[in-house]
Amino acid sequence: MKRKELMIMHGVLILGWFIASAAAGRITPQEKAESVTPIPTLSPPEGNMTFIDGVTWCVARPGATQEDLQNALDWACGPGGADCSQLQPGGRCYQPNTLLTHASYAFNIFYQQNGNSDIACNFGGAGALVKRDPSFGSCKFMASETSAAASSAMLGRRVWIAMVALISLRLRV
Repeated sequence: MKRKELMIMHGVLILGWFIASAAAGRITPQEKAESVTPIPTLSPPEGNMTFIDGVTWCVARPGATQEDLQNALDWACGPGGADCSQLQPGGRCYQPNTLLTHASYAFNIFYQQNGNSDIACNFGGAGALVKRDPSFGSCKFMASETSAAASSAMLGRRVWIAMVALISLRLRV
């Protein structure tokens, strides 16, 4: 019985490796390098219906109420998981210390980390998509071009970690 369980877990590990490799865009051992030469296309990144002829950013909508902006900022930097460390005093994006600029930075981090989809820039109506780079001074906003590769690699890592955790829990039982 133990041998059968080990064979199943071995198969699951191999499957996890293939899923993680595919999500991270790596070449699998069976592929030849010349067979994966990318062909440039004009199609938008997966899940992004607003990406037309350029990059997009998510910013706080100037017409949003202060209460809506604060609630959305709190959510993005808390449960939303956006890295808001640059908005702290001394951070590159702390100044100007306004709710609109801080919310814009946090909204964009969340949007870029979550596939550049329209829904990732909603924030209860407080977010808006723009095609002009909102970066200012030393505060650089991540762009949709640079985040697509990071999202793919992150997905691959998350799948791999989940597979290893599942198998290690199974082995302890």
